[in-house]
Amino acid sequence: MVRNHGRVLLVEDNPAHAKLMMRTLREFGDEIDVDHVADGEAALAYLFHTGKYQGSTVLPDLVLLDLRIPKFDGLTVLQRVKEDPVLKQIPVVVLTTSDAESDVRGASERFANSYLVKPIDYLHFVKLMRSVRSYWTELNHTPKTET
Repeated sequence: MVRNHGRVLLVEDNPAHAKLMMRTLREFGDEIDVDHVADGEAALAYLFHTGKYQGSTVLPDLVLLDLRIPKFDGLTVLQRVKEDPVLKQIPVVVLTTSDAESDVRGASERFANSYLVKPIDYLHFVKLMRSVRSYWTELNHTPKTET
């Protein structure tokens, strides 16, 4: 049962990771809309309604953000989101392969709502994504983002 979140923005440049993440997020039905972009520039355009997203009013209820993405890295995207008075309400979960202390600290300093390290093993990756889906779309309650 999806209580509070119906749209997820997935910012992921690895096609295999993106496919697995989207499939896992959608596996229990289509209550969740997943929009996927592969780089920081596209993520910012989506969130700030610029470029090809100009005129859109859609905002996600959750952002899943990889750190190692082209054009603008994940920490830059995170900082821009959390500096904006409207976007800062959107939970941002950093989901990355890096367990480096500097990355964890950088995400925390920029107010990431969570920092998760992608497992290398397929089954653990699926389990992690199911946990993310359950927590952020079923259990957690946040105010709706108002544009």
